Formats: sequence, structure tokens, C-alpha cells
Amino acid sequence: MWYAGIDWADDHHDIVVIDEQGQRVASCRVPHTPEGLAQLVTFLQGTVAAPTPQELACLIETTHGLLITALLDAGLAVYPVNPKTVDRRRKPSGAKTDAIDAYLLAKTGRSDLADLQRLTPDSPLVHELKALTRDQDGLIQSQTRLVNQLTACLKAYYPVALDLFTKLQQPLTLAFLQAYPTLEATRCASVDQLTQLLRQHHHPTPLPTAEALREQLHRPQLQADDITSRTKARLMLALVSQLAPLLAQIKQYDAEITHLFLSHPDSPIFASLPRAGKRLAPRLLAGWGDDRERYASAASVQALAGTSPVAYQSGKYVKAHRRYACIKPFRNVLFQFAWQSTFRESWAQAYYHRKRQEGKSHSMAVRALANGWVRIIQAMWLNHRPYVVETFLTAQHAHAGQAA
Repeated sequence: MWYAGIDWADDHHDIVVIDEQGQRVASCRVPHTPEGLAQLVTFLQGTVAAPTPQELACLIETTHGLLITALLDAGLAVYPVNPKTVDRRRKPSGAKTDAIDAYLLAKTGRSDLADLQRLTPDSPLVHELKALTRDQDGLIQSQTRLVNQLTACLKAYYPVALDLFTKLQQPLTLAFLQAYPTLEATRCASVDQLTQLLRQHHHPTPLPTAEALREQLHRPQLQADDITSRTKARLMLALVSQLAPLLAQIKQYDAEITHLFLSHPDSPIFASLPRAGKRLAPRLLAGWGDDRERYASAASVQALAGTSPVAYQSGKYVKAHRRYACIKPFRNVLFQFAWQSTFRESWAQAYYHRKRQEGKSHSMAVRALANGWVRIIQAMWLNHRPYVVETFLTAQHAHAGQAA
């Protein structure tokens, strides 16, 4: 077996190949171009003494990107390595170059290959679903930042606008702000004009709501000076002009994600989870994928998703802390789902409150609940069975009886 450490960068990649005895066999640097990646594949395939590429393990500190795609398409065995693993192998001098990192990656493969998980690509549907959900998460984060900026802006000169509607991030609220950017402009609007605006956005009770809005706006309200009102109104309109199309794009993402999710044969499994909804269920499916051979046990998923704690002991000091090396999007969706499940499932709510009574913080209690949910979902996923609370409670009582 030979081991190729690949240190990747934006514009070039360094490769070092060592043999079973740890001797350097070959090394090179290729640019991050189509020609460079083709040269890299040719180099790796040419350094293997045996005819099969499976006798060469490629070690790299990433799991995605065009470089990974090129390696997988060539049929090479790729093993992702956590960057912290390489950092711990550095010499006391602290010397660091791309070539040294490639060599340390190769050494890691030679010593720890049995502990590494070979990278297997997702099916095309899961791959697209995972990419879409993570891109949408980025858009939602942008939406949150804009909403926070808009809230701060309105507080500075137009605070009553925050009380008129339930949410800022909805088309009706944004249309209202664009039509009436200041308190003075709103007070000049008639009931008919407000009713027409509400009716255009399909409000269920346009006329009564318009009358209530007009009455509220003509009560004494906090007001900024003219200069503040003019400048902040300009900023508000700029923020709304960014937020409105972003909301439309997020809605389009929802439609495409839902379409892909429902096209997958495992969708009934994840759709059956309590309060998973249109946002969490597709993300949970994308986290698990559809390769039943990928995870050795539920413990592997718990470690990958960061729900299982990490033990730390030094002398008499013993403490368990949360796992930092994990897939952050997977961890986030499991935490959100675990918290949402407490509003539907009585056993989940009881478990959460029990952890809180033990002195655990909110995040620790939710993490512990998410850890339990991983075992449940893993069993559902392996057996191709949707969630049924009676099945879970029966298994829980049986397990409690055996433990007693």
C-alpha cells in the first residue's frame, strides 16, 4: 500500500507519496487548472506499482470541491483527514509548508488508515439536495442579518412599524414600508389606500385591519427629527430592496428542495418525524444520505453530527464537553429538530425537562435529546420504517425492563 498526501490550495496542490516503509516515493506540485488536475491524476495513477488504483490511498483535508471530484472520477481511494490531526504531527520547531503538510498527510495515512473512513460520493439526488439545503442556509443567514439591520433602522426613527405586522420578513410588511417609508407618509394614507394594499397581498380581513392600522398610527407615537427620518428612511428602503428579492429566492429554494425531497424513496421516513416540516426533513435526509453501508452504527452518526460528547480526563480532572470536530450543518439541523420535537412528543419534552432538572443548560439538554433521536432515526433509516411513537415507547419500556 502506498499513501499520497495532498495539500490543497486555491491555486495549486502539493502531493507527496510514501511507501509502506515510510520512504518518499515521489512528489510534485500541480496548478488548480483543468490541465493541472489531469496531470495530478496521471501522476497518482503512474506512481502505483500494482495495476489497481486501490493500492494507493489519497489523504486530503477536505471532502468536497473540484479536486475531490477529479480524484473520485478517476477511481482513486480518497480518505478525508481532519486538519487538527496534521497539526498534532508537526515537529516542535513548528515548521510549516505545503510540502511538509502533504508529507504529514501521507504519514497519517500510513499509520492511521484503519481509523479513517473512505470517502464515498452521495447519490446524485442526495448530493443535489445537500448542496441546495446548505446554500439555502446561507441565504437564510443573509436574511437574518438584513432583518436585524432593518429592525435596528426602524427603531431609530419609525418604531411603530415594528408593531403593525407580525413579521418583518414577509412581502406585506415590506410592501407597506416601501409605500409608506415614514410615519408622516403613513398618517397621510386613507383607509381605502391601506385596504387596497392589504387586499393586493391577499390579507384575509383587509378593511378591518386597515381601520385598525389607521387608528393605531394616529395615536401619539415616538418620532425622530427630520434629518434622522430622511436618512434612516433611505437606509430602510435600501435594506428592503435587498430583502424582498432574497425572500423570493428562498421561497424558490423551498419549492425545489421539496420537489427533490419527495422524489427520494426515503422521504416518508423523514417526513414522519414530528415537526420536521418542509425545512428540517430534507436536511435530515441529506445528512443521512441513502448509503446504508456508510455508518457502522448509530455511534458513528452521533460522532459525525456532533451530538455525542467527548470525554476529557487529566489526573483527577474529568469532564465531558461537546464535540467540535463534526459536520456543523448536520449538527444544527439535529439540534433544531430535537427542540421542535419537544412541542409534539411528550416523551421528548419529559426527557428535556429531566435534563434541565439535573442542572444541564438548555443547549446541553437539547444536545442530549438530539443524541437520542439519532439512535431512533438510525433504526428507522436502516429498517425503512417511518416514525411511530407507539413503536418507540414499546421499545423504550422493553429496554427499561431489561436494564432493571
